Amino acid sequence: MPKYHDELDAVLRALADPTRRAVVERLAKTPAVVSELAAPFSMALPSLMQHLCVLENAGLVTSQTHRRVRTVSLRPGALDVLHLWLGEQRTPAEHQADRLGIHMTRTTPKET
Repeated sequence: MPKYHDELDAVLRALADPTRRAVVERLAKTPAVVSELAAPFSMALPSLMQHLCVLENAGLVTSQTHRRVRTVSLRPGALDVLHLWLGEQRTPAEHQADRLGIHMTRTTPKET
């Protein structure tokens, strides 16, 4: 079991919900205020806030409040733990195929 399993578990649990995945996809473009994030969903604002709390507890997003406006941002590197874990799951055959592809690219004569 990797040393980062608690962090990975939290990220996977947070991303298991389609609403939270949609929020992460939206925040990957640019930070947004909560009302903007809530617009595409047919749910009450407190329900969306619960989703944001799960994402924040998992370390995926951060938020700042200025006066009465809360802005939510995707935390830089938030998905690195998932990327690392997925990379570790690749089979030796996949690694060999990657190396073969690199070799073929370097040694195949280019057409003119």
